[in-house]
Amino acid sequence: MKSKDELIDDLLTLAFAEDVGDGDHTTLSTIPEEETGCQQLIIKEEGILAGVEIAKKVFHKFDPNLKITVFINDGAHVKPGDIAFKVEGKVRSLLQTERIMLNIMQRMSGIATTTARYQKELDGLKTKVLDTRKTTPGMRMLEKEAVKIGGGCNHRIGLFDMILIKDNHVDFAGGISQAVKAAKDYCKKTGKNLKIEVEVRNTEEILEALEAKVDRIMLDNFSPERTREAVKLINGAVEIESSGGITIDTLREYGECGVDFISVGALTHSVKGLDMSFKAC
Repeated sequence: MKSKDELIDDLLTLAFAEDVGDGDHTTLSTIPEEETGCQQLIIKEEGILAGVEIAKKVFHKFDPNLKITVFINDGAHVKPGDIAFKVEGKVRSLLQTERIMLNIMQRMSGIATTTARYQKELDGLKTKVLDTRKTTPGMRMLEKEAVKIGGGCNHRIGLFDMILIKDNHVDFAGGISQAVKAAKDYCKKTGKNLKIEVEVRNTEEILEALEAKVDRIMLDNFSPERTREAVKLINGAVEIESSGGITIDTLREYGECGVDFISVGALTHSVKGLDMSFKAC
């Protein structure tokens, strides 16, 4: 299995292949090869900055001789007019890396900003906001990193690092007890040390999941009233996650029910990028 760094490098390779192709002919035809210059990242909208460390990888992958000076780091609150960093080197390199860097940083900063807004709604509570697998194909590592930068938590990265038994698994396996037993047997046989979470739809399934001794119970599409009842029933025996149709307007109400986590697909699947530009110094 590839590491996080290897997956990011693969993403950047693809990004340059689809954007630069056999060459940026506008830049190659108008800018002398040896001309040098400086560009700076200017923030144009208030939010949380994310992607600075990835931007460094973008620049250095294309041209190791580019010099990056960082003024504002990932996770900082930024406002219009702030300058996050400047990059010095060949102008051709600056122009050919500009759009890829901006695409990544705007997307990541938008996710971090949205996550911070959701997590702020839970101030004073133990509840943490979680991301999901509803990510842009190929960009999952970056988008989940942005969630962490914004103060949220990552759920599982993919299908490989946790067992999440959802309703379809339960139905095909013949019930929660059967599904959990099969999962535990599988982990023992393969030597995997994976947490097991089960999605439940009613009180009977909660009791079955508790009996099966899972690590976390996901309350799927429960109302706040049913969530409070479920939290009382579980009584701290396992971690509790709320999921399904929870918006920023209802987030606090669910958090006040006493759940440990609330998963929100909107952190990554429908986010507006943070406005910024890369201009000559």
